[in-house]
Amino acid sequence: MAFTWYITAGRTSTSLLAESDEYQECLAGYRWRGDLPEDIMRLKQRLKAVIFDFDGVILESVPVKTEAFRQLFSFVPEHLEQIIEYHLDNGGISRFVKIRYIFEHILKQDLTEERFDDLVQEYSRLVLGGVLRAPFVPGAPACLERLYSQIPLFIASGTPDQELHFILASRNLETYFTAVYGASMQKTEALRDIGRRYSILSSEMLFVGDAPSDRDAAVAAGVRFVGRIRPDDRDRLTGTRGVEFIIRNLRDLCVFVEREVA
Repeated sequence: MAFTWYITAGRTSTSLLAESDEYQECLAGYRWRGDLPEDIMRLKQRLKAVIFDFDGVILESVPVKTEAFRQLFSFVPEHLEQIIEYHLDNGGISRFVKIRYIFEHILKQDLTEERFDDLVQEYSRLVLGGVLRAPFVPGAPACLERLYSQIPLFIASGTPDQELHFILASRNLETYFTAVYGASMQKTEALRDIGRRYSILSSEMLFVGDAPSDRDAAVAAGVRFVGRIRPDDRDRLTGTRGVEFIIRNLRDLCVFVEREVA
């Protein structure tokens, strides 16, 4: 039988976790789900790269972007809930793809390039300030500070490249990452590019995301996947194909990665 790690149960005596009794409760549990030998072999392979999605994994910025979609499509209130559900189910996909999909498949309206450009610019205006002020996912700064000297870290995000680099620079995060991939490259291809460019096997890479589309990108690239469940969102990842384990914060992730690179 294989297992999915849930760093949300069990205990550990690792000194890193001595911060609080509450944190001690969120480590080292697992539940069985099939084919043990294959999963054990994967877990024993030493990690050589960790790739992070950005929104909902490093910053708690998903609510900012959800509210921006509500405002952007406030002219069709009868479709808003369907639009928001699509947005949340596809959290790792760029705004460019989402806006076109919404018009074609939900609104069933034609979308001129001029209107598309206006909507993209308005969305950027709505989100940028909120993302710059968004809190970190719990444990993110300490996790990045601890890991980046031990293993190469990367970002693969659906945020436009220029905007992503601006946010990283504004939040003093650029120094932690070996390379940053934005919306100009789909996540599956970004993962493959990291493997090619840095001579890392896909089985030696771990992608951390918060959406089914992130999981799908990892599966397509043959990369291990960790799902982060946000406290304000329903669980879209537990028990689905390709999810190795579930985390609630980056303290959990830091402990797991340090075990894998030791």
